[in-house]
Amino acid sequence: MERLLPAMIVAAVLVLLLALMLLGWRRRVRSQAGMPRPDAPPAALREALWRGDGLYVATTRGGDRLDRITVHGLGFRARCAIAVHPEGIVLSLRGSDPVFIPRESVRGAGRATWAIDRVVEPGGLIVLDWVLDAVPLDSYLRLSPENTDAMLAATTTVLTPATPEGSPT
Repeated sequence: MERLLPAMIVAAVLVLLLALMLLGWRRRVRSQAGMPRPDAPPAALREALWRGDGLYVATTRGGDRLDRITVHGLGFRARCAIAVHPEGIVLSLRGSDPVFIPRESVRGAGRATWAIDRVVEPGGLIVLDWVLDAVPLDSYLRLSPENTDAMLAATTTVLTPATPEGSPT
């Protein structure tokens, strides 16, 4: 009986903390409700330059690794399939609609060590720097080391402007 009151106080504090976390998440979703929805992949994509599987870690506002995007299926960590096409990058997140990042929207790709709540070995994350209707975003992916190098190489190929036919090189 003497332990019942402290246990009830601890339980009440935990319930209060969970309620506050839920309210904070819902406030964040509401504040991002106006964010545009990412495009679905077009039906006619050319053959992928690279395909692989990995872990989608998060998408944040560009340059702010702690400002998680919570809307349009981008809010939760998930297994994903990634495909780099000449037209852009397709992220197929488990449990969510696929996201298409057009080639013109991708500003760069590189390596990162941490994002929000995920810290890995140096350079263990891929960060895709892209723009969604003038909103700069960074998407973080975790792949095996050999897939990381291959995806970055394919993405660099996509980002390199093609030399027009007939022009001097």
